[in-house]
Formats: sequence, C-alpha cells, structure tokens
Amino acid sequence: MAKNIDTVPIEVSILTVDHDIKGIVHVSKYTNTNRELTDLLNDKERRFLAVTNAEIYPRNGNQTPRKYNFLEIHMDYVLMVHPSAQAVFKDSGKSREDITRFRELRMKLNQTRPF
Repeated sequence: MAKNIDTVPIEVSILTVDHDIKGIVHVSKYTNTNRELTDLLNDKERRFLAVTNAEIYPRNGNQTPRKYNFLEIHMDYVLMVHPSAQAVFKDSGKSREDITRFRELRMKLNQTRPF
C-alpha cells in the first residue's frame, strides 16, 4: 500500500453499536491540528471511515480480537472516535473522573441500542 504524503496517521479507538475497534486513520496534514478528526468525521461526502491495522473487539463477549490490515466502517455505525494518545490516562483524580464519565456514556449508549 502506497503511503500518502499528504496525510498523518492517528491511532484511534472507535466505538460502534456492537464493537470496539482500535486502529489507525489517516487525516490531512493541512488541517488545523485541533480539528483533524472532526473534519474527517464531518465530511458530508464521506460515507466510510478507512482504518488500517484494525483490531475489532466484540462488545458482548470475551472473544479474541479479529485483526485486519484494512477495514472500512460505514459512518452511520460510528458512535464515537477517540484518539488513542488521549485515551491513555495517568492515575490521577481527573483521569478517574474522565474514565467514570466515559463508562457512563457507554452505558447510556448501550441503553439506546435499537433492538
């Protein structure tokens, strides 16, 4: 796979209804650094999110992750994308609060799942 010199890889965690996905998305290096993922996700022309080096973890079960060199995820199924670099917490009061808020958000999302 040829590398695009106009993009920057960002390691992300992606939350969908059924899976947690870890992998790398490539964003434009010409975008404001605070808006890279936002611009990528809000692109009205984009229907799929391309992910490289993807690991898919089922949310209901302790199965081993499936690994893919390349994966496309339909944008309608993406609930949340978070840069992995920001997801690594130091053990502090604030990080514990952030983790608690994230778990509460995940529980709320699970409660709103269509059946």
